[in-house]
Amino acid sequence: MGSTHTILDLVNLCDNFHVSSSPDALVPWRLDSSAGSPVIGLLRPEIVKKLLEETSNAWHAIWTNEGQKLVAMSFASETSTPVQRTDVMKELCERWRDEGFLSDVIGKSKWRNEMYPVYANPFGAQYVKDEEKGTENYVFEMERSACALFGVVTYGVHMTVYEEDEEGSIKIWVPTRAKTKPTWPGYLDNTVAGGIPSGLSAWTAIVKESMEEASIDPAIVQTHAKAVGAISYFFATKAGWLQPEIEFVYDLRIPSSIAYPDREKFRPKPLDGEVEAFELLPLDEVLKRMRLGLFKANCAVVIIDFLIRKGFITPDNEPNYMEILTRMHSRFEYEKWGYL
Repeated sequence: MGSTHTILDLVNLCDNFHVSSSPDALVPWRLDSSAGSPVIGLLRPEIVKKLLEETSNAWHAIWTNEGQKLVAMSFASETSTPVQRTDVMKELCERWRDEGFLSDVIGKSKWRNEMYPVYANPFGAQYVKDEEKGTENYVFEMERSACALFGVVTYGVHMTVYEEDEEGSIKIWVPTRAKTKPTWPGYLDNTVAGGIPSGLSAWTAIVKESMEEASIDPAIVQTHAKAVGAISYFFATKAGWLQPEIEFVYDLRIPSSIAYPDREKFRPKPLDGEVEAFELLPLDEVLKRMRLGLFKANCAVVIIDFLIRKGFITPDNEPNYMEILTRMHSRFEYEKWGYL
């Protein structure tokens, strides 16, 4: 915190990892050992070593050059259903946690006790509990805090709640994250944000998070929130753990026609202890705090997306416009994952 960042700097803080320039020799994590099996994650050497030490029959190492080069890790053929894979990951991650392995990532104080979905195609259909939409892309689920150890793509939702007057002046409701949060404590955030747990759609997740984090009634969100797109970026933690993430983005404009006391129903208020307070800030103050590095990295990018969509950041006033725009919609160099 403290230094002044450009808009591109803020994107760089979030989208800070490139597979082609990785300092580690990454190993693809495939769903199974068959030819053409989808790559579901990227494994750093420390994790590969641990998996090779596993004595269960749940894992398979794929070698080439007569066993001289490890080209991938996968589930064994006996571990072939979503339930079986989920059980394997649950046992493994909980055992590693209890052994104290990487306690700064999956230790008891970092454990989220929340399951995240993993998909065969990270850009494919999202899993929801609706058989008519199909679930074939969903392959298993795993503990949220452990996802970075396996380099799997994770998913979240972010919503900007804002006011806009007739002259186009905008104010945004900005929360301060609780200092007890396991990640980014005390940083500024988007009005509502959270991960998408396994089994929930993006829309269901944003409605749920709005109530839990900001005390905004589901009826308000369902009536006034709008899906406006998504951002994606490849983030590496300071310790080097990999977090390719996709965030579905929503806007909720508080109608200027709604007067008090009904207007108070739109006002976000802390509820579950994850937020210390909300402030209604003018856009120039939001930008000032972003440039000072006071926002959680991905939250700054969501606001940059908002500013682009609202016409505040344009090709005429931002020389790095196209670099910013394309970096906020990363494919994680996914096509290279199977050829490392």
